[in-house]
Amino acid sequence: MQIKEKIEILPVSLLDDHRPTVVALRRLARELHIELGWHYLLDLTWITHHLGPVNARRIMDAGAGTGLIQWYLAEAGAEVISVDRASRANLPLHFRRRFRVQGLRPSDLTPYGQVLRDNLAGPAAPAAKAKSQAYELASLAELRRSPGRVVLYNQDLKNLESIPADSLDAVVAVSALEHNSPEGLRQVVIELMRVLKPGGTLLATLCAASEEDRYHNPSQGWCYTDASLRRLFDLPDDTPSNYARYDALFAALKDCNELRSNLARFYSRSGDNGMPWGKWDPQYQPVGVCKIKGAGERG
Repeated sequence: MQIKEKIEILPVSLLDDHRPTVVALRRLARELHIELGWHYLLDLTWITHHLGPVNARRIMDAGAGTGLIQWYLAEAGAEVISVDRASRANLPLHFRRRFRVQGLRPSDLTPYGQVLRDNLAGPAAPAAKAKSQAYELASLAELRRSPGRVVLYNQDLKNLESIPADSLDAVVAVSALEHNSPEGLRQVVIELMRVLKPGGTLLATLCAASEEDRYHNPSQGWCYTDASLRRLFDLPDDTPSNYARYDALFAALKDCNELRSNLARFYSRSGDNGMPWGKWDPQYQPVGVCKIKGAGERG
């Protein structure tokens, strides 16, 4: 599949058009105890479809946290550089048991044994602790089967100083970049393009706005117009876009029973999120941006 630059509000038809991918994403999320954002199945499906085969490719997950796509890509054989400004040094053990995980720097990931010892600290008898630790280490060796790996890098996306220019095959960002200010987002895009190889692809999902950029306070993210996305991602005026169908796409999203009936439980616990207090009432829709680094662009 030849990838072309585009701006695309994510249609709910993605769920049926790529049903095997949706099923696989749901399965992995259940196994890893990851609750998905209300529109993340659309984001993840759109990104993975445009990535194509990922085996042996070096891919950055920008603004990764402990989110699903890095683990999904590692299972498919990719080396994922997982970047987030928040520390994941004490990454939960269930991720380490299943995936090959390391830190880009020593400070990026606390050694497995140390985390295990901290978890075993308590009133249990020394013999019980030793037995539990031996079991955990044996389980780690047995279950670490993912062909790819995840490399944690705790860093702001505006300054990826430990990643060389022209070194990555692709960069993905799942509903993460909109948490930067518009000026900050432009700086992030420049840095993400620097680390891409010529011909490499940036695939980012953000939030769409129809007439003017606006800040969605509950989710603490910006919603962008077509014109702003072209400017911030430095895309030509003739880049294909489906913003002309904004209203029809939004109506279909609001009427999507599959997304409505599968809201994560965490939405019901707070009003500070993309679906306050778990009431199905989308206030924005996800949009994908595909940008390709030209052969003449320098990192």
